[in-house]
Amino acid sequence: MILRTANGTTYNAYAVRGSDGVALIDTVKAELADDFFARLEQVATLDEIRVIVLNHLEPDHTGALPELLRRAPQARLIISKRAPAMLKALLKPTEDQFDYELVDTGDEISLGDRRLRFLNTPYLHWPDTQCTYLVEQQVLFSGDVFGCHYCDPRLFNDRVGDFRFSFDYYYAHIMRPFKAHVRDALKLIEPLPLKLIAPAHGPVLRERPRRYVTRYRELSSSGGSFDQSFDQPFDAGDQPASLIIFYLSAYGSTTRMAEAVQAGAESVPGLRVSLYDLEGGEIAPFVDLIEQADALAFGSPTVNGDAVKPIWDLLSSLVGISLRGKIGAAFGSYGWSGEAVPMIEDRLRGLKLRVPVPGLRLKLTPTASELDNCRDFGRQIAEAMTGDANPPDTAKRVIDFAELSPYPEAGASSSKLATRSEP
Repeated sequence: MILRTANGTTYNAYAVRGSDGVALIDTVKAELADDFFARLEQVATLDEIRVIVLNHLEPDHTGALPELLRRAPQARLIISKRAPAMLKALLKPTEDQFDYELVDTGDEISLGDRRLRFLNTPYLHWPDTQCTYLVEQQVLFSGDVFGCHYCDPRLFNDRVGDFRFSFDYYYAHIMRPFKAHVRDALKLIEPLPLKLIAPAHGPVLRERPRRYVTRYRELSSSGGSFDQSFDQPFDAGDQPASLIIFYLSAYGSTTRMAEAVQAGAESVPGLRVSLYDLEGGEIAPFVDLIEQADALAFGSPTVNGDAVKPIWDLLSSLVGISLRGKIGAAFGSYGWSGEAVPMIEDRLRGLKLRVPVPGLRLKLTPTASELDNCRDFGRQIAEAMTGDANPPDTAKRVIDFAELSPYPEAGASSSKLATRSEP
């Protein structure tokens, strides 16, 4: 099953350095092999690699393995006791290739001053899966367990945007069919001291890592509907003030604006800023996050004189929750006119949000100076949230199509009748 995600995904591989050499935990999909080797060579030389551990043999974790073994032939390949048949089926090795060692729960490999201990956790979500525990540092390399499809360059769970619904969504679609095996795996994981959980996808969990183990226990013990996990996003700790930025882009201009707005907002301390691309995501899981957020910003191009449908779908889904007192904002790129931004602002006011920062519209591809304006726009929203600034709310806007038309002399009718698709 291919999951829909509003934030892409990551393919996480890890290097562990001990006094007797380096161990690698998993690789990446074949298409990303060049990036994998470039990053690996920044932290270790190939001749230092003593051990390659595969927690899971799915192609997104093993795509770089053949080239890795070619470049580091001295490395020992470590797989779970259920993995040999899958290794042969996936990679089609000959008799003299891919020598490997099998491990089971409790087995250990020494890197000198550090030990790797293995936990057999089958069917999470393939029969071959295992977890690897770095004993002295109390780090669990968990494979797909405790992962999610959420890409954020800030990497760690205490720095990235709010990914709780992505965490639950991943569990619901990947792990829930195997929840009996989840409970078996938790019996091995729960007794471990944990300072950090390093999954194969999504943020690295360094702040309150045990909370995510507890969440798996909650999810695997519930007997509700398939979407029950979306009812109450779990509490991942004390949450700072939250700004969520939703956007959809036709040709990338609104994407660049959204990223600049995010950067500007993050320049104000004390906030958690989350960025979601609506093109690949589902609408329903966002509602719970929105209800808990303090501010919302919506970015849309203008298409046929209107905001794009996913933005309206999301806004229309909010009528059942309380939004009073939240801050709202709108931005977007346009080609001919730019009606989307004021339309969104009017809808936000209709939903009882405050709109203290006037919407931002940029024509076609944003320039460097216009991206500076976007960062300033994000900063103003953040300052309105924290109370560092309190610009007055602008008067309710009435959309004047004649004013928005690129041809003022044409008047409203030409703007309404034009059919167009904009950045």
